[in-house]
Amino acid sequence: MTPVQQRIGFLGPKATFTDMAVTKFFPEASKKAFSTIPECMDAVLEGKVDVAVVPLENAIEGSVNVTLDYLIHDCPLPIVGELTIPISQHLLVHPENAHNGDELEVIYSHSHAIAQCHKFLHKKYPNAVYETTSSTAAAAKLISDHRVSKKAACIANSLAAKEYNLKILQENIHDYDNNHTKFIILHRDETINFSNEQYASAGEKTTMMVTLPTDQSGALHQVLSVFAWRKLNLSKIESRPMKTGLGNYFFIIDVNEEMGHPLIPPAIEELEALGCSVKVLGRYNSYLLK
Repeated sequence: MTPVQQRIGFLGPKATFTDMAVTKFFPEASKKAFSTIPECMDAVLEGKVDVAVVPLENAIEGSVNVTLDYLIHDCPLPIVGELTIPISQHLLVHPENAHNGDELEVIYSHSHAIAQCHKFLHKKYPNAVYETTSSTAAAAKLISDHRVSKKAACIANSLAAKEYNLKILQENIHDYDNNHTKFIILHRDETINFSNEQYASAGEKTTMMVTLPTDQSGALHQVLSVFAWRKLNLSKIESRPMKTGLGNYFFIIDVNEEMGHPLIPPAIEELEALGCSVKVLGRYNSYLLK
């Protein structure tokens, strides 16, 4: 399916990195911003939008836990696509306050963005206070609206600088160059497969949730062996709490093959024979957006 004539919900406000990913992959779609990730996902179930695009993982800070937990426990939408974009973080100020750049007292941004720029901030502004916001763009809007101290700045992208008329005080303040974020595309129909002629698929994936049998020694080793002897490459395995008590976990596993690969259905059958519970969360194409 081409990404045309779709109503896309994304983590807002305007000019978040999620907005940037949506704009690149869905250039002709109708976009609607939501203030939180759960609100964005709920909008799909409620029919307010056709598709939700939400952040899943950053190369530096790891998984976005609210996305994973809400997807598993509250909003079981299938994953139908994955978008990865490079992340460049900039230090932005209101143009009227640019002269205060060396005397910043407070810096606003999303917690992940602040963490991605920790070395720069520690060296340049060791005494500044960090205030977290729901997104980098929300921080930019806060600065733009003059609702903060004159000696305040935010961390956000170049799109936010343009959208909210802010001055880039310093570019590329993130600590590591290979900074990328993955976003997942969620839709009620698991058979939907989005494509864009501008981007070639970087490969097909199957994501599944695996719950181990209770109190069985070597269970995780057996699970990994199911994939290993079939030579199915796992690009990710991550544990998350089941929220049923300490020590109870499930595993999110990404297999770098489509669900239709002849070895995946038998692998799932073997996992279930071992006493595991298996749920396929999505089968989809992955795209790298430059």
